[in-house]
Amino acid sequence: MLMPKRTKYRRPHRVSYEGPTKGNAEISFGEYGLKALEGAWITARQIEACRIAMTRYMKRVGKVWVKIFPHLAKTKKPLEVRMGSGKGSPEEWVAVVKEGMVMFEIAGVSEEVAKEALRLAAHKLPIKTKFVKKESGDSL
Repeated sequence: MLMPKRTKYRRPHRVSYEGPTKGNAEISFGEYGLKALEGAWITARQIEACRIAMTRYMKRVGKVWVKIFPHLAKTKKPLEVRMGSGKGSPEEWVAVVKEGMVMFEIAGVSEEVAKEALRLAAHKLPIKTKFVKKESGDSL
């Protein structure tokens, strides 16, 4: 599971995922990519499930780049605990994904294989996504 080695603050404030992405909107490493069409928090488990689905379908041929990382700790208080007495303990790690961000990239395989691998990965995510190619230059 992806998670930071260390963080500056143990229990951070919530980071908004509304609005367009500031960077990471173009394909920079691979030939094909999966672009987010809406914002969300993507958990480390969802990222790992996408990575496994892609590499299994590609039969470990080609290369996969995961361009998002879960830096943000999400906290949760235990069940049946009274209000107050501080913030809960960190429960999971999430990546803040904004609209237009390229989350995964693939290279070294045919377009049909890449499209199917990214389709399988998209089914693991809680947001709408789009398949993009390097030469197409789509910008949201």
